[in-house]
Amino acid sequence: MAKNTEPRVVAELGRPETPEETFARKAENSRKHRANQTLFNLVIATVASLGIVLLLVLVVVRPTDDKPVTADYQTIAADAQTDASEPLLAPTLPPDWYANSARLGTSSSVQTWYIGFVTPPSPSAQFVALEQGIEANETWLSIATDGAPATDATTIEGIDWKIYDRRSSSGTGNYAYSMSAQIAGSTVVLHGTATDNEFELLAASIAAEAEAQR
Repeated sequence: MAKNTEPRVVAELGRPETPEETFARKAENSRKHRANQTLFNLVIATVASLGIVLLLVLVVVRPTDDKPVTADYQTIAADAQTDASEPLLAPTLPPDWYANSARLGTSSSVQTWYIGFVTPPSPSAQFVALEQGIEANETWLSIATDGAPATDATTIEGIDWKIYDRRSSSGTGNYAYSMSAQIAGSTVVLHGTATDNEFELLAASIAAEAEAQR
């Protein structure tokens, strides 16, 4: 069958297309096809990307674990005791207290045993640190109390403590309230944001621990 070479009649024009119009029509059809193909490819790529993100979320993201980080300070103290020249204080406290850090190190050339305690969350959990400087000097004590002057004194279970109360000042952080005492060959400092009763409970526990170590 012979190929029809007659010009295409366009209904809108009511006449055959000119070569220029045929070329323009085909060019426009090609442009529309490319545009549709590009849009289709974009949709496919977007869906694929979202699928990858969803997969990563499902695989990588895990529910937040709200369980606090704790340190078995009494076991750590027992293990570190061989490196210390004085008995390390590891007072027994109520079960609603916990330690989040415990370590034996050096501060201002003084061997220092450190425990960070978190108090019960009633009405709100607070922090109080125990720092035991073995054969400590005045420089160590000044650093351990953040350079605060003594404001009062008290005796708890036979141990005399100096008080450094800066709760009325701003920017004192974990040194808002401090206590220091000389126990055997160590200088002991407590400091933090806990209440008076919580500091006194810790000090009484330390006194019991020191008595047991004699």
